[in-house]
Amino acid sequence: MFKRLKEDIACVFDRDPAAQSVFEVITTYPGFHAVLIHRISHFFWLAGFRWLSRFIAHIGRWLTGIEIHPGAIIGRRFFIDHGMGVVIGETAIIGDDCTLYHGVTLGGTSWDKGKRHPTLHNGVVIGAGAKVLGPIDIGENARVGSNSVVLKPVPAGATAVGIPAHIVDPNSKAVSAERDQIAYKMGFHAYGATTDVPDPIAYAINHMLDHIHAMDRQIETLQNALNDAGIKCTESLISKLDGCEIEDE
Repeated sequence: MFKRLKEDIACVFDRDPAAQSVFEVITTYPGFHAVLIHRISHFFWLAGFRWLSRFIAHIGRWLTGIEIHPGAIIGRRFFIDHGMGVVIGETAIIGDDCTLYHGVTLGGTSWDKGKRHPTLHNGVVIGAGAKVLGPIDIGENARVGSNSVVLKPVPAGATAVGIPAHIVDPNSKAVSAERDQIAYKMGFHAYGATTDVPDPIAYAINHMLDHIHAMDRQIETLQNALNDAGIKCTESLISKLDGCEIEDE
């Protein structure tokens, strides 16, 4: 019990740079209080004292603003940051080293008995305001973006964003980095928008940047072909993406 307590305190320092001391964590962190109270209520739930366990969980909800059903199974080093408005249902299962932010709901989609809440595998991070609904699996080290609504399983290591949530293209980081480079050379950046966000304006701008990049490549190919044919082609005023400055002729 004390080993679990020490792990729960230590994980706060690992994931919250604002934490200053052990005393501060023990006395002022509602996420820590909620996990501690849940461990007590879950013990009584398993022992068959269902009303007592629910009453302890109710007191925890009143004190912290975090509602965790005593039947939920929670692993080691579980951290709830800020915490207000977090709801975790009865049949939810949370693995080790998971992190939830405020406003997260691990809820059900039916009134049937049995498994009806999500399973979070080790290392999962759920962003603020996200809703993960139904008996679905969120794979190990997966991420769910803030305010997303997840209704389908998320593979291990993947990132899910949007309403309803979709899996972010694993190649999108490289594509976005290339687009950012083009936008920077143009003196424009689409408000940090990427394909990770289901925004039609960002979608149009990103494809415009792709088109500009394709045109740059075609112009460079034409210049090389003309030079190879003996037709001297001077450098254009189009800037290079390698950081070279434009030179006036």
